[in-house]
Amino acid sequence: MNTHHISADTHELPHPPEQEKPRKALFANRPKAYPKWIVGRFRRMKWAVMALLLGLYYLAPWLRWDRGPGAPDQAILVDMPGRRLYFFFLEIWPQEVYYLTGVLILAAVGLFLATSLLGRVWCGFTCPQTVWTDLFLMVERFVEGDRAQRIRLDNGPLTLNKVTRKVTKHLIWLAIAVATGGAWIFYFNDAPTLMGDILRFDISPTILFFVGLFTATTYLLAGIVREQVCVYMCPWPRFQAAMLDEHSTTVTYQAWRGEQRGPKRKTESWEGRGDCIDCNQCVQVCPTGIDIRDGQQLDCIGCGLCIDACNEVMVKIGRPGELITFDTQMNQTARAAGQPTGGLHIFRPRTLIYLAVLAIVGGVMLASLMSRSDADLSVQRDRVPLFVQLGNGRIQNSYTLKILNKERADRSFEMTIPALPQAELSLVGHEEEAGQAATLTVKPDSVGSYRIHVRMPREALQGASTPVSFLLRDAATGESYSIDTVFLGPK
Repeated sequence: MNTHHISADTHELPHPPEQEKPRKALFANRPKAYPKWIVGRFRRMKWAVMALLLGLYYLAPWLRWDRGPGAPDQAILVDMPGRRLYFFFLEIWPQEVYYLTGVLILAAVGLFLATSLLGRVWCGFTCPQTVWTDLFLMVERFVEGDRAQRIRLDNGPLTLNKVTRKVTKHLIWLAIAVATGGAWIFYFNDAPTLMGDILRFDISPTILFFVGLFTATTYLLAGIVREQVCVYMCPWPRFQAAMLDEHSTTVTYQAWRGEQRGPKRKTESWEGRGDCIDCNQCVQVCPTGIDIRDGQQLDCIGCGLCIDACNEVMVKIGRPGELITFDTQMNQTARAAGQPTGGLHIFRPRTLIYLAVLAIVGGVMLASLMSRSDADLSVQRDRVPLFVQLGNGRIQNSYTLKILNKERADRSFEMTIPALPQAELSLVGHEEEAGQAATLTVKPDSVGSYRIHVRMPREALQGASTPVSFLLRDAATGESYSIDTVFLGPK
């Protein structure tokens, strides 16, 4: 009999090699949004707002405004060489930059107020990124077709038809971008003159650079990046939640009415189910590609196109509209509980604060504009030396006086120091004409700068520092202007 000996380790079969588990990606590429064409009241509102804003942007530099001889006749002009901002009848000098600060404050607080009342209505309808993206999408639909056709075109093979459509689309985009960059430059130059220079190919490298810069940014942001500007680059979505409360009107999915969602056949009953048939039309029309049924999201720009899409579906299936609607969180909570809604609460603490700030800043700016003079003064006393004691015992201080003449005519001013009749004035370069008054002439629409010596008897001084007020009287109109400073002397 044969005996077989089996070693102790021969009964252990070798283990198969462990397969490595696929690693999960830490980051996922953002899927490209293909907004679908939709017709409805919010789509019509967006087209109307886009047409209005684009019309204003492209045509405003061509508006004329007669300001008299020697002045630019462009209604809206930022005159960088002349250091002036013209806006119809307003003329803002560099010394009045605080008006621009006021405008920025009004714009910011106005945006806070609009957000607290209507959510991201600015983002959805009037933001330049939204307006130009809508325009570029219109071109894309015209050339490549609607959502399904664009997806097939992008995923299909490289054919002559695909290349032709892509090249055509991008050429139209570039033409719009060039027009956008060129129109922006018109706000800083006389539009007809600059257009003539462009047609003659006689433009400076500086203008060419800025036209190219704004062309590139328009093409990139509106054509390529699109909704990613709103999601990743724009800071406003990050803190807009601080402007919202339960009474703010936002785009809202009525989950209490729509759930349980799911596909439905015509023969099926509506009992035990919600009105949402999970058709995803609201997602397909969204310019940022989100699902509003997931609740409020940073990506939602509040354009209301999902409302148009959902209402269209509700009509087809015979259900009430406004499953997705503009409403407040307070009203939605009441409706879900079967309670009556409280309507819109426009006047509440935060909106009253915003309105008060708008009224105060606007009132201050209006009062300042109505009371602004046609001349402005500034004075700077020499710091080295603080004073000079002359041989006759008088004390001399020197000043630099600047007079801004906002009129378009020569103006002559008589300068005196009424509170100190012992003071003797002299202009540098005209010391022989020293006296108790000095005549200063300023050219039209310019700043006149004068060096002035003021001499005082030592016994007339009040101490180391004596208040001094320069008084200027317009020789033609008799209008007076004054500015305060000090006269320094020995202790």
